[in-house]
Amino acid sequence: MGAWPVAETDQDDPKARLDALERKLADKRAEYAPKPHMDEHYSQAQQAWRMVIELVAGLGIGFGMGYGLDAAFGTQPFLMVIFTLLGFAAGIQTMMRTAKELNGGPRPDEAEDEAKRD
Repeated sequence: MGAWPVAETDQDDPKARLDALERKLADKRAEYAPKPHMDEHYSQAQQAWRMVIELVAGLGIGFGMGYGLDAAFGTQPFLMVIFTLLGFAAGIQTMMRTAKELNGGPRPDEAEDEAKRD
């Protein structure tokens, strides 16, 4: 087996190689970085429907889980009420996160990345 081809600069300065690699990585990250949602066109109606659907989905999932657990344990309306309220709270939290994102705040995944860098 032959050795990997090595350019002369590879053996000369490891710091220069590292800097070149960092530049290439930065270029690729910029090329493949996801666009922020504000770059895309959203009408006010689309934003409102998105938030309403998030709230209703939270309510529906909470209701379904509570109803199913009530049916399994025979504790009719107790768990259904509890899980519906929890679903409502989760829906509100998701709506608030969406509103923050649409107002130009960092997305949740970007906020985690920022916290890790500090």
